[in-house]
Amino acid sequence: MTLHCDLIIRDATILDGTGGPRRRGDVAVRGERIAAVGDLGAWTAAQDVAAGGRALAPGFIDAHTHDDRAVLCGPSCMLCKMSQGVTTVVVGNCGISLSPVRMKQRPIPPLDLLGDESWWVFGSFAEYAERLARTPAPVNTVALIGHMSLRIEAMAGDTQRAANDAEAARMRARLAESLAAGGSGFSTGLYYPPNAMAPTDEVIAVAEALRESGALYVTHMRDESDDILDAIAETLRIGEAAGVPVVISHHKCAQPENFGRSAETLPVIAAAAAKQPVAFDVYPYAAGSTVLMPGRVRADVPVRVTWSVPHPEMQGRWLADIAAGWGIDQREAAARLLPAGAIYFQMDEDDVRRILAHPLSMIGSDGLPHDSFPHPRVWGTFPRVLGHYARDLGLFSLETAVHKMTGRTAAVFGLVDRGVIREGAYADLVLFDPATVQDAADFDHPTRPSPGILQTWVNGVRSYVWGEGATGAAAGRLLTRNRA
Repeated sequence: MTLHCDLIIRDATILDGTGGPRRRGDVAVRGERIAAVGDLGAWTAAQDVAAGGRALAPGFIDAHTHDDRAVLCGPSCMLCKMSQGVTTVVVGNCGISLSPVRMKQRPIPPLDLLGDESWWVFGSFAEYAERLARTPAPVNTVALIGHMSLRIEAMAGDTQRAANDAEAARMRARLAESLAAGGSGFSTGLYYPPNAMAPTDEVIAVAEALRESGALYVTHMRDESDDILDAIAETLRIGEAAGVPVVISHHKCAQPENFGRSAETLPVIAAAAAKQPVAFDVYPYAAGSTVLMPGRVRADVPVRVTWSVPHPEMQGRWLADIAAGWGIDQREAAARLLPAGAIYFQMDEDDVRRILAHPLSMIGSDGLPHDSFPHPRVWGTFPRVLGHYARDLGLFSLETAVHKMTGRTAAVFGLVDRGVIREGAYADLVLFDPATVQDAADFDHPTRPSPGILQTWVNGVRSYVWGEGATGAAAGRLLTRNRA
C-alpha cells in the first residue's frame, strides 16, 4: 500500500463519532474517503494540516433542517452550517418539502418558509435530485418528502378536510416515486393547518409507501403541549402500522403549563423504543421559531418577529412592543404583520437539558435560513452543544456530544460510512478547539459565526476555514438511506 494521500491531519485529538474515548493520532484522506487512522508519521500528503492536539470529529449531521432551498443556492447560503462543522443536512422536515409540487402563487404558511412561488418549481423529487446532481451543494443532503407538499398537490389546495381514498392513494404513489428517486423518508407537520385536518388513518395510508424500502417516518407531532402524550401515542401507532422507524422532531414540552413534563414524555418514548425503532431530535434552546400565527399568540409567551412581508422594518422587534406602538393587542398586531415569522419563547431550560441529555436524542437545528432576522440556532446550534452544554455545564462528555451529532444521527438515518472516523468512511470532517468553541450567535446578533470551529471538509474537500469563510467548494451530494 502506498503511503501517500491527498490530505493528512496530524496530531489530532480524535473523537470518532461512536461515543468511545478520544485518542491522539493522525487521519489520512485519499479522494473522498479516509485512508488510514493512527500514527501516520511515515505517510506523505499533498496537504498537511497540523492539528496541534485540537479535536477532529466526523462532520456534524444536522438531523432537522429547512435547508431545501438553501442547498440549491451555493456556498454562501450554507456558510451558516459549514461554519458550525456541519457537513450533512436533513431537509424536508415538518411536512414541508420543496418537491414534489409546483406553485403558481405564494404557498400558504408554513410552506412559505422555503420561499415564494418562484422556488416551487420541482414537479417531482427526481427533478429536485437532478438539480442537486447538476449543481452540487457545498454539504451533503438527506431528503424527506413532506406530507403538506403532497396534500397541496393531491387535494388541489383544498386541505381543510380529510383526504379521500383517491387522494390518499395519489399521495402514497407520489411518495413511493420520490423514495425510488432517492428520498429517505416521509415527514408530517400535523400541528400546522394544511395538515391538521389529516386523520391518523390518512397518514398511515400514505406512510404505507415507506414499508418496502424501510424509509423513515419523521414528524412534527400534532401537539407538543397539553396533549403531547396523545400525540406521542399517535406517532408510535403510525410507525408501527407502517412497519418503519419513527423520528419525533424537535422534542419539546411547550407552554408554561407544560414545563417539566419531559419527565413524563421521555420514559414513554424510551419504553416504546424497546419495542419499535424510535428516536428524536432536539435543538439546544428554550425558544422555537416558525411562522407567526395570531391565533396562537399568548400574553405569557414572548414573541419576537423574524420577518414580515408587509412590514419588513419590524424584523427583530418584540411583538408586544409593536402592538403597543400601534395601539392594538398582540393578536391584532400579529395579523397585521402577516405573512410573517416569529420566535416563540415557550420552553423551559430544565426540559431542554433533560431532553438533550437523553440517550435517544440527536441534535438538529430546525433553523429557518431565509428568515431576515433568524433564530440564532441557524448559526449556533452545534457549537452551543459543544461549548455551553458539554464543556461549560458538563451536561455530558465531549465524546457524547459529538456522538449525538454524528454517529447516532448517521445510524438513525441509515447513512452508510458516515458519522464516524475510521478507515473507509467518507471524509466528512471538522477540526475544532474544545477550549474555545462557542456559539457567538444570540437573539440580538443571530448571524455571527462560531469561534473555535477551525476547518470543515466535505467528502475530503476543504469547504470552510475560520477567518476565511467558505472556500467555494461544492463537494456535497444527495445521500439516501441505506445506500452507500
